[in-house]
Order: sequence, then C-alpha cells, then structure tokens
Amino acid sequence: MNRAAHMSILLVCLGLLVSCASAVAPDRSLAAETVLDATGFTGTLLIYSLNDDRYIAAHPQLIDMPVLPASTFKIFSSLVALQSGVVSAADEIIPWDGISRGRQETNQDLTLRDAFQLSAVPHFQSLVLEVGEQTMQQMIDAAAYGNRNIGGNPDTFWLEGDLRITPRQQIELMTRLYREQLPFDRQVMQTVKDIMLLEEGADYRLRAKTGLAVSQDQENTGWWVGWIERDQDVYFFATLLLATAPDASFIPARISVTRHVLRNLGYLP
Repeated sequence: MNRAAHMSILLVCLGLLVSCASAVAPDRSLAAETVLDATGFTGTLLIYSLNDDRYIAAHPQLIDMPVLPASTFKIFSSLVALQSGVVSAADEIIPWDGISRGRQETNQDLTLRDAFQLSAVPHFQSLVLEVGEQTMQQMIDAAAYGNRNIGGNPDTFWLEGDLRITPRQQIELMTRLYREQLPFDRQVMQTVKDIMLLEEGADYRLRAKTGLAVSQDQENTGWWVGWIERDQDVYFFATLLLATAPDASFIPARISVTRHVLRNLGYLP
C-alpha cells in the first residue's frame, strides 16, 4: 500500500484495551490511532494523565513491546552520570574526543545540557564508559529500568545491544522521575528534568527526548518520550514507531504525530 493510500485510512478497530488498573479513554485512543496510521508506519502512542489516572493508547497491543531505548536512554544515563559524580552539573563540559563525525554540531566540547539537547551520542558514550558497567548495572537494577540487560558493547548496549524497554515502562520511568521517586538524589533528578526542557510558554512546559536506532537489516526504531506540565496536570507520552528501511518522513513523524494528538486533546498549545 502506498503512502497516499495510508493517508486515506480512517478509523481502525481499537482491539485490546490496555491491561492495567488505570482507566482507558477508548474514543480518544481511536482518534490517536487514526493520526498514527496516517503516517503509514507501525507503532503506538501511549499518553497518561497524572490527575485523571487515565491512559490513551493507540494500538494498545504494542504498549508492552520491548525494543531498544536508543537515545531515550540519555535520560537515564544522565541520572547515573550525575549520581556517580562523572559529571557534577548540567553545565559541566564533556570533552569532545577529537573525532570528526557527520553531525558537525557535535564535533566540539559540549555541556551535559547541550549534549542532551543535541543527542550527541559520542559524548554520552564517554559518560557511560566512565560510569562503568558495574555501576550502570547496579543503577539499572535499582531503578528497574526496562529488561535490566546491558549485554553487548559497553558503549552501545542501548543502541544495538540487549537493553530493551516498552512504551509502558517509559511512561512509568518518567512518572517516577517527575515525582522524584527514582533511586537518585533529589538534586540529580531535578537537574535531569531541567535539561529535558524542550520548550515552554505562558501556561505550559514540555520536557522530552527523541530516540532512533537502526539495525544492520534497516529495522528502524523511533521514539519520542516526555511530558507536558499544563493546567495543574501532567501528561506523559511515549510514541514508538517501527519500520523497515523507511523514507525520510520516519524521523520527523515521531514528533509530528505526537504533537498532532496532544494538540487535539488540548494538552499542548
């Protein structure tokens, strides 16, 4: 089926409801599915309202699918780097290794804040290596992050190794971070929430992180996870898109689909 045909798809049956104690909003879930399906990619979009304790789930059969966290792991690795003292503050410099790569903006020394916002993989690889496998495993176990498996290369286990996380686990992790209930110092969690700030307006704040992993057989895993603070509520989201050798629309679709749904719900201006 071509992209134009995908764009013409209207409502699709919801299928299984989310298997969790919290309530699900079926009508809103179905509307979210329509937006996601129009991209032509497989995936899910899970949204959780903190005050209402209510989920919206496009294609809920996928919310417990474990996949590579890709660069969404930078949220957790920032927590660990700060907690272990590898870096001490958001504006501490992480040195560039001197190797020129395709993304010119990352070929320089960067602060933790800038490395996070630019999703500078080499800088975070150096942080994870300095943290060390033993400390990283201890922290992952303590926080119950994903499947807790850091098998593979010590500097790529979140990109192409054995670590896996589901959309529901992403929401749970961020909820605990927002509430400062993770096994990290309060100041550490506040610092990571600060560097996650993507945009803010008069009545809202958006904190988020993208992720992209591409396997050798061109299987693409795309994430956008985060939350919105607005109207005395917090709306957490985890968007996961999957595709084999997709066209260039795959990368922006992670964000555009999420923003579209969040705006339709009134959660984002």
